[in-house]
Amino acid sequence: MDSLALGADLEPEPIVDEHSTVTLFVNGEETTLTVDHRATVLETLRERFGLTGAKKGCDHGQCGACTVLVDGRRINSCLLLAVTQDGATVTTVEGLADGESLHPVQQAFVERDALQCGFCTPGQICSAVGMLGEAADGHPSHVTPPDTATGPVALDADEIRERMSGNLCRCGAYPRIVEAIEDVIE
Repeated sequence: MDSLALGADLEPEPIVDEHSTVTLFVNGEETTLTVDHRATVLETLRERFGLTGAKKGCDHGQCGACTVLVDGRRINSCLLLAVTQDGATVTTVEGLADGESLHPVQQAFVERDALQCGFCTPGQICSAVGMLGEAADGHPSHVTPPDTATGPVALDADEIRERMSGNLCRCGAYPRIVEAIEDVIE
């Protein structure tokens, strides 16, 4: 039997659209765009919005270089599919400043020289902003004393280091990063 004749009775596979339209509020701007179902928030920010602050470091959610804020919570944008974020508010390091005035965390990083090569710095800053919000909302960390009353968590150097542990700095600027965050909470 001819191999072409074997497939003659089969119907063609239906074409599945692998794109969806989503609306994102990126750094205060509402944008509706069509995204590939496989595109991450990181890829969408960098390739579609031209926002290159968030970096692709490990592409496995282990280094934190891609950290941005989604609805006020810090996330690893390399792991989050853009199609799942319809209606979400995304804030990148580029969106933290208020016009020409840097966000207090950005200003503290500059004043403390809390960076070296700068590759991880946008993720570190976004993570610090998110972490400050989490502590203010009373979310405990691994080092938060168990007898702590509900309410804001006091941030000492140990709390800051624990809460920032998902953000790696290959240059080793950790002491200055902790100092910069301490400056903001004082």
